[in-house]
Amino acid sequence: MAPQEWLLDDAQATENCAFALAQQFVEPVMIALIGPMGAGKTHFAKGFARGIGYTGEVTSPTFSIVQEYHGGRLPLFHFDLYRMKSAAEVIALGWDEYFEQNAILLVEWADLYPELWPKNVQKVSIQLTSTGRKILYQK
Repeated sequence: MAPQEWLLDDAQATENCAFALAQQFVEPVMIALIGPMGAGKTHFAKGFARGIGYTGEVTSPTFSIVQEYHGGRLPLFHFDLYRMKSAAEVIALGWDEYFEQNAILLVEWADLYPELWPKNVQKVSIQLTSTGRKILYQK
């Protein structure tokens, strides 16, 4: 399947795009969320969580490493691997156990540890542009 691409103006458009994209997810999957600091990865996560039916607040897991959101179609585990020092440190968090929980894993900075990706990983790349953001989704 060819990648899908969106050009977006602002954070709200990013959240709306993620909300719409999340509508298609009904099975467990890992989504590698890739992009530079300030690109809008957490805004994407907020919209995505709403899109799978979670109605509570969504915050960045920068310091907690993982936020768990329950109450939607599937549980959502939102990771931020930016502060992790090694793949072994990520595994020590119980990485493998999260994959056993019939959930969606939305992983910011996943590109730091591609060796941890399952073979069916899906990728969302967010790039800053002169007019906003470009989002590229690839199954």
